[in-house]
Amino acid sequence: MTVTAPAVPSTLSPAGAAARAASSRRTRRRLWVVAFVLAAALGFLLYKALTSAIVYFKTANEAVAARAQLGTSTFQLEGVVVPGTVQRRGADVLDFTIESGGVKVPVHNSGAPPQLFQANVPVVLVGHFVGSSDTFSSDQILVKHSNAYIAAHPNRVKGPTGKVVK
Repeated sequence: MTVTAPAVPSTLSPAGAAARAASSRRTRRRLWVVAFVLAAALGFLLYKALTSAIVYFKTANEAVAARAQLGTSTFQLEGVVVPGTVQRRGADVLDFTIESGGVKVPVHNSGAPPQLFQANVPVVLVGHFVGSSDTFSSDQILVKHSNAYIAAHPNRVKGPTGKVVK
C-alpha cells in the first residue's frame, strides 16, 4: 500500500504571491541585461580583433595624397628604395627615399634594417610623418618581397621606374 502525503495548502497570501512574481520578473530582467551586456562586450572584442588583425599599408603616392588625414598617426608605408639615396647615420640610423607611383618620400629610420634591405627592393615601413613635412619617420623596415617570392611570382613586383623586377 502506498501512502501519499496530504496536500499542503499554499501559505503565501495573494500579496506574497504578487511579491514573489515581481521578484521573479526582476531577476529575469537582470539576467537579460547581463546577457545583453556580455553579448555587446563580446561583439566589441570580436570587432576590434578582426579590424586590428587586418593591417593595410599605404603606398607612397596614397600616403602623400592623404597627408592631411594621416597627420602624425602611425601607419604602414610601402614603396621601393630609390637607388643612391641610402645614407647610414649610425649603427641603426638610416636616411633614404622610397618611391611609388612616381611620388618620392624621404625616410628617416631609427631601427635596425633587415639584411635584405638595399636599393630597388620593395619595403614596408612602420612609422609616421614628421610634423607637417612629407618626411616619414620609421622605426621598423620590413622587406616586402624576397628574391624567392619574385622568382615564384613573376610580373607582380614593380621597381621605382614601373618596370617589373626580375
